[in-house]
Amino acid sequence: MEAGEEPLLLAELKPGRPHQFDWKSSCETWSVAFSPDGSWFAWSQGHCIVKLIPWPLEEQFIPKGFEAKSRSSKNDTKGRGSPKEKTLDCGQIVWGLAFSPWPSPPSRKLWARHHPQVPDVSCLILATGLNDGQIKIWEVQTGLLLLNLSGHQDVVRDLSFTPSGSLILVSASRDKTLRIWDLNKHGKQIQVLSGHLQWVYCCSISPDCSMLCSAAGEKSVFLWSMRSYTLIRKLEGHQSSVVSCDFSPDSALLVTASYDTNVIMWDPYTGERLRSLHHTQLNPPMDDSDVHVSSLRSVCFSPEGLYLATVADDRLLRIWALELKTPIAFAPMTNGLCCTFFPHGGVIATGTRDGHVQFWTAPRVLSSLKHLCRKALRSFLTTYQVLALPIPKKMKEFLTYRTF
Repeated sequence: MEAGEEPLLLAELKPGRPHQFDWKSSCETWSVAFSPDGSWFAWSQGHCIVKLIPWPLEEQFIPKGFEAKSRSSKNDTKGRGSPKEKTLDCGQIVWGLAFSPWPSPPSRKLWARHHPQVPDVSCLILATGLNDGQIKIWEVQTGLLLLNLSGHQDVVRDLSFTPSGSLILVSASRDKTLRIWDLNKHGKQIQVLSGHLQWVYCCSISPDCSMLCSAAGEKSVFLWSMRSYTLIRKLEGHQSSVVSCDFSPDSALLVTASYDTNVIMWDPYTGERLRSLHHTQLNPPMDDSDVHVSSLRSVCFSPEGLYLATVADDRLLRIWALELKTPIAFAPMTNGLCCTFFPHGGVIATGTRDGHVQFWTAPRVLSSLKHLCRKALRSFLTTYQVLALPIPKKMKEFLTYRTF
């Protein structure tokens, strides 16, 4: 889509007939993820099942009526050739998903040593966070279970790998802690981060691997050092529980989404609040029955860092341009829970409470030379380092995202 056009629904995946599990099972899609190289899509479709789907979807142009049922799981193979859809039965409700960066050479020796049957290829890994506090680590190409990480005492709500490829995994749990795991050391737990007083909903590692943001059912957001695993600062500004957070691709911005219907954009280095994006309803109700109808569920940055996507309880997917205070596009979606951009742009995936996944067109934009320069510089310069440069004030304002 061009900037300013409404997102179009490209495809929708629906679970097949629900399995007869016990009453604790649920059908929500709490998490969706693309592999960093864009070759796989992971979908927690409810009923303890994760689907691993090769991307792009088989048909190049998929009609709206497309359902996952039409893709037979009998195609699953462990042979070579084109990758096939995998079904991972996690045995527990799946809440969090995260792919490792691609490729991850150090892991090859680790898996080969423990799993001689695994072919000697760069190993793409999927981590799944489960209802019982376990984290299961899967090898994507084969669908093999590689590791089971134990330590959390409650639901593992979110997972995040360090983008550097070091196979450090961060998990966020309802037990109010974050845990750091080293998959190169057989999944050894190397740190427990305590301090939250409520369930931890979300964790996000900055692309430069220096910071970790965590959002719990609290008004403040915690920013941790990924080098010392200590708390850097708390970001105060929301009026209700913060449920989602994401860093910009250059690590210079942090966005947080809250039940208070606002997204706040922060400078993570200084802790400054740069701007707020308010989710007003398109058609406000006549009475006060839906006070929390615009409660936010999820926020994420586009891969080039010029757009945001948000999912709220008012049945809308919104797309925001970084420089504007109002959304540039809306799409109607019911019961949305999560959203993520395709790593090469052009598509947004959303997950819903009824176990569906929808794929939407996202703005395709050619980044300006100015933005590309800013992104390149900010990938290795902190705000303080930019402010110390002997350059004009206006350039500093642009480089620190203070021009809006």
